[in-house]
Amino acid sequence: MKVDVRDNNVDQALRALKKKLQREGVFREMKARSFYEKPSEKRVREKQEAVRRARKAARKALQKEGLLPSPKKKDPTLAPRRPASAA
Repeated sequence: MKVDVRDNNVDQALRALKKKLQREGVFREMKARSFYEKPSEKRVREKQEAVRRARKAARKALQKEGLLPSPKKKDPTLAPRRPASAA
C-alpha cells in the first residue's frame, strides 16, 4: 500500500492511509485476531455476514429498478459541527 506525502503534510497522508486501511478491512481483521474464535463461531459469523451482504445487494437492486425508494441524502447544513481540535 502506498500513500504520497504532499508538501510535507504528514497529517493528511496519515488520514489517507487510515482510510485505505479501513477500506481494506485491516482494522476489523486485527480486532478479530486479538482473541481466539472457535470454528463454530466463525462459521456463524461468516454466514451472518453473507446474509447481510445478500440483503444489501437485493435492496440495492430493488432501488435501482425503482421498486424501493432510494435513501434520502443528508443535508450538510444540518450536520452537527465538530469542535476544532486543540493541537
